[in-house]
Amino acid sequence: MPARKNSLYSIGSSDSMELKDLFSRTVSYLRLSLTDRCNLKCLYCVAEEDRSRCSPRLDHQDLLSYEELLRVVRVAVAMGISKLRLTGGEPLVRKDVMRFIDQLAKIDNLNDIRITTNGVLLEKFAEPLADAGIRKINISLDTLRPERFFRITGVDCFAQVWRGIERAQAVGFAPIKLNTVVMRGINDDELEGFVRMSRETAMQIRFIEFMPIGSSSSWDKDVYMSSDEIMGRIRELGELIPVSRGKADGPATMFRVGKDAKGKIGLISPISHRFCDRCNRLRLTSEGMLRSCLLDDRETDLRSVLRQGGTDQEIQQALLAAVRNKPKGHQMEERLKNQGENCHGRMSRIGG
Repeated sequence: MPARKNSLYSIGSSDSMELKDLFSRTVSYLRLSLTDRCNLKCLYCVAEEDRSRCSPRLDHQDLLSYEELLRVVRVAVAMGISKLRLTGGEPLVRKDVMRFIDQLAKIDNLNDIRITTNGVLLEKFAEPLADAGIRKINISLDTLRPERFFRITGVDCFAQVWRGIERAQAVGFAPIKLNTVVMRGINDDELEGFVRMSRETAMQIRFIEFMPIGSSSSWDKDVYMSSDEIMGRIRELGELIPVSRGKADGPATMFRVGKDAKGKIGLISPISHRFCDRCNRLRLTSEGMLRSCLLDDRETDLRSVLRQGGTDQEIQQALLAAVRNKPKGHQMEERLKNQGENCHGRMSRIGG
């Protein structure tokens, strides 16, 4: 089933430029996918039978240009977007990415720019990213074992990623968050190792439920572990001390494991404990589609607005349309129970 495109004018005209949806949620966080390309082939993004061949990629002209992205961000910031995250695919593989980030950092009133990366190129980019003013980084890391890293990602480069993490620490990124998708029978036996890391370092380890995104993923209900089950396993490792969530923090439920822990652990539960009621996110996919919910296929075509000579006001209307069509909540748990459906579209294009 193809993603459904919303009409820009399905909400009617509006005098208000506030990014508030029909359920009174204010959207202040934009996730920007710079590319659908990735230098890994993780099993939760790419089906096993596709990991040995080249993944289909968007043509360069189908990606939004840096100039188009900067224009959208300027308009979005003027409407109340205060937090921006760069994603992919792998954002650091896009050519001249630092030139774009340097320009992005100069946009007035945009004071919170973050990036999510798989870490493969981080050793090279950590210092220039820090020089551009970025201090908050999420790194996808599902295992601490080099041989298992190869099994999960399809690439033998654990040591390179680890050097990137060490470089990010050295140049002052804080907090550094490690995103770990927990999968039964694949890496759930490493929970103790990750928890130990949260005790010994200042990093945040975030355990994420395995989400069924894209027909090319290897999602399996037998591999899925709910955050409740993950929590039950972690409780056996030490006292869990709740940590309050800051205003700009994401949906993770945070703890320290023991009073002397230097870092934190977090649980992100998009399926078993939905946090839709407080979602403040809007995504711009690498091909220029606005998506107001990761797990809902409806999209608003912003690329056409840009390429057809749209004014800033028409960009505003596209952003408003996407936000006003934001669903009250996703129905992923019910869909999986009833039909076994997942959401369509590749995670690398949507933006993680």
